[in-house]
Amino acid sequence: MSAQGEHIGSPLQALTLEITVQLVSSKRLEIFGPADEHLRIVRARCGVSIAARDDSVVIAGQEQAVRKAESVVELMQKHLARFGKLDANDVVGLISKVEVSIEPDEDFGVSVFSPKKMIKPFTRGQRRYIEAMLNHDLTFCTGPAGTGKTYLAVAVAVSMLKKKQIRKIVLARPAVEAGEKLGFLPGDIEAKVNPYLRPLFDSLEDMMDFAQMRKLADMDIIEVIPLAFMRGRTLNEACIICDEAQNTSPTQMLMFLTRMGRGSKMIITGDITQTDLERGQKSGMLDAMETLARTEGISLIGLDDTDIVRHNLVQNIVQAYEAKKKKT
Repeated sequence: MSAQGEHIGSPLQALTLEITVQLVSSKRLEIFGPADEHLRIVRARCGVSIAARDDSVVIAGQEQAVRKAESVVELMQKHLARFGKLDANDVVGLISKVEVSIEPDEDFGVSVFSPKKMIKPFTRGQRRYIEAMLNHDLTFCTGPAGTGKTYLAVAVAVSMLKKKQIRKIVLARPAVEAGEKLGFLPGDIEAKVNPYLRPLFDSLEDMMDFAQMRKLADMDIIEVIPLAFMRGRTLNEACIICDEAQNTSPTQMLMFLTRMGRGSKMIITGDITQTDLERGQKSGMLDAMETLARTEGISLIGLDDTDIVRHNLVQNIVQAYEAKKKKT
């Protein structure tokens, strides 16, 4: 680690801003990195002068570069708190995330029940997605893994429930086997379909405490169900989400779309490049997007690998598979 207060790199000639970022984590050495490696990466990529101090980081340089570096350090702290570790690859990934992120807007986001209070987009694509959901009664969103398709849809639904704009949230997924046969899984039907619904529960748990989620589920204010259970229903004043919709058939998608009742909002998410349907069967999501492309009041949003906000390796994995696909 560098000497206390020593700037990593030569001082910038035209310093216009200097800020101090307090470190909330006691693991400051993990933030700094071995021999201050992480701070050196931030310095090189952001073009700032940066100093490691006991419980803070001092950043100096041109204002835009300083703000960028500040955002990176904040994300480094959040990453360390969430995953318990931080390495050089993580730091590079977080810098890339900031480089494609939207301009800071403290007022934009959706409020939820958790202590976080606000769920905010990380990228321009995510912001367009949130705006589309808020402004349209029916939104289709496609994109690769890690772009926040499901998470942001659930956030909008929870926010609407909190504001009493709806009376019910329904989260549905088709129970399509990804290389496994559902009938051979152990347990009753609830045990069989629970793995398919688990990602929806994970998103909910990040936006309200477990007791509150359980209470709302017991009152049928929140339903997390297989898509097949929606047949024959009409849902008024509800936010209805179909996740993994690329695995629906055209018939299933039509059934889902016609469940929308008065005062309801519907959000359909999926990755149309990754289907688990039988060979030759057309995705109901793709079919619906083609059929309804010119229908007024419907929004079609496409996220891509620049919107991936999971571990930086997810972005690299997606890009590698896309490159391979283009070669074949």
